[in-house]
Order: sequence, then C-alpha cells, then structure tokens
Amino acid sequence: MATPLSPVPQPIGLFPQFFAAAPETIIMKEKVLSLSGDTFHIKLANGTPVLQVQGKVMSMSGRKKMCDMNGNHLLTIAKELFHMHSLYVVEDASGQRVMEVRSSIKLMGSKATATFTSKNGKKESLTMRGDFFDTQADILDEAQDNLVIARIDRKLLSAKDIFLGQQTYGVQIAPGVDIALVAALCICLDEKNNEG
Repeated sequence: MATPLSPVPQPIGLFPQFFAAAPETIIMKEKVLSLSGDTFHIKLANGTPVLQVQGKVMSMSGRKKMCDMNGNHLLTIAKELFHMHSLYVVEDASGQRVMEVRSSIKLMGSKATATFTSKNGKKESLTMRGDFFDTQADILDEAQDNLVIARIDRKLLSAKDIFLGQQTYGVQIAPGVDIALVAALCICLDEKNNEG
C-alpha cells in the first residue's frame, strides 16, 4: 500500500466542502463514447460517490460539466482551441474562469501547469508530471519545494475496460487539498493524453 501524502501547509482549492480532512483516495471511472459523451463517476475509495462529470456529445472543445451528488453545478471544463500547446479552462457555475491548465513540451511523459487562486486568496501554480506511458502522474506544488499534493495511478486497461469503453484511475489526495479541483486536473490531463 502506498504511503499517505503529507498534509499541505495551507488549504489548496476552490471548494472548502471538498477539502480532504485526512489522506484520501478517490476512484475515477471514465466511460468513453457513451451516448451523452465521455462521463466520469468519482467515488471515495470506500465506494461513497462524491462527484459526477458529464460530457457533451458534439462539443469540439470536449466540454464537461462537474456536479456534486445533489446535482449542483460546480465546474465546467473545456479545451480552448487554436493554441500552440493544449489549454484547458475551468469555469465556475456562473461562467467565470477560475483555472487554466496549460501543457508544455516534455521529451518523456506529460507535463501541464494549472494556475488559479485558492479560496483563501493565494495564487497557486500546480505542476502535473506523468511518466512515459502516462500510467502515473504527480501533482506538485513547486512553491512548496515540489510537495506532492496528489498522485494519479492509471490502471492499464483490462479486457473488460476495453470492451466496456472505460478506464479507471486511483488518485491519492493530501489532507487540505480540494478533491473537486484534483478531479478537474485529472480530467484535463486525461483529455490532453487522449489528443494523441
């Protein structure tokens, strides 16, 4: 079993109701090419559902809407077109841009940087770095000596996942970090990796 991530010095995120109180693991199950577009079901490791993400079928930007389990709209994630490197924007329910996720060229694996302002007013810059096969990635707070705030572990597709058109991700989240924000970052990384 993996070592739990250390708590962050100050809370990081947009939605205090989703800040992890203790080390937390979420399971993200993606169902690709469903009739309604790519969808994600996000649960805690104990099976408790926490978030749902619905994609739009005919959206060039891959627009996805994240809601809590009561159907309250939290975020919308979309790719901005016509940029040299991938740029994903995350908007709140009112349509206000709250985060940008930019990819950059990296010889081995994936790299993307998310910029936003945490609920406490602190400007944040988180870096996501993946391995060559993009089966694992860390989300780091470089301002805190590359503190790992979340760790993504993408299981390789099983025959069942291929047949059902779905992938499953496990994501460790440090105490004090916003589960909804990390889920949004994972979706951006997944979309970027699916571009190729």
